[in-house]
Amino acid sequence: MSDFRTILRQAADALGDRLEAELLLAHAMGVNRAWFFAHGDDPADAAAMARFHALVRRRAAGEPVAYITGQRDFWSLPLAVTPATLIPRPETERLVELALERLSPGGRLLDLGTGSGAIALAVAKERPDASVHAVDASEAALEVARRNARSLGLDVTFHHGDWFAPVAGERFDVVVSNPPYIEEGDEHLSRGDLRFEPRSALASGADGLDDIRRIVGDAPVHLSPNGWLLFEHGWNQGDAVRGLFDVTRWRDTFTAIDLEERDRVSGARSR
Repeated sequence: MSDFRTILRQAADALGDRLEAELLLAHAMGVNRAWFFAHGDDPADAAAMARFHALVRRRAAGEPVAYITGQRDFWSLPLAVTPATLIPRPETERLVELALERLSPGGRLLDLGTGSGAIALAVAKERPDASVHAVDASEAALEVARRNARSLGLDVTFHHGDWFAPVAGERFDVVVSNPPYIEEGDEHLSRGDLRFEPRSALASGADGLDDIRRIVGDAPVHLSPNGWLLFEHGWNQGDAVRGLFDVTRWRDTFTAIDLEERDRVSGARSR
């Protein structure tokens, strides 16, 4: 019978990724990855190996690890994810950082298109005094977000509906969003993990900016005086999204880069 160290090496070779192999084996075993450092030489249990090999086959067929395990960490928070939600990615943490810099103590923040709740929950964790609200058009995604909030013990108010519609008449100090921003015809939508993620959370019109246009157009009436709108976008969309901010309604327009030094988040302050 093979030991765990050998099995991990074989799976890592097959997948081309050691971390993914460890995550899948830990999930099959019901342990954390650190367990293997102490038990790498232990003989592998046959039932656990059967579960593990089934998971490896799913990953080899392209299914994202996050959907296989049902979890992805974001901002040090373990979040449940399902095919109803976008998989949280590290670059979105830049949006959280920028929102926290602009959210005053006791302020109100709205997260549009919350999905698994990643952004809203990260803000709620760092600012328990804030009033954090989150909207999504998908009831299935909202159920995942609510479950994450309960398991983490974080206070977020969730709303079901299309962009600003569920919070009509309300104003916020900061509005954030990781909206769909991929071009409908982009070939990457049929590759890798994106094949499995909800299309409605990824693509937005011929140039990828349809939903961002709506958000920028509707945001001013939902922002407090001098309130901030911040949203993630594609690495090549910085110039285009800055051009969407009408100078009669917005000021202090900017684009921030991510860790790869690519345009990632743009925003502006309401007049």
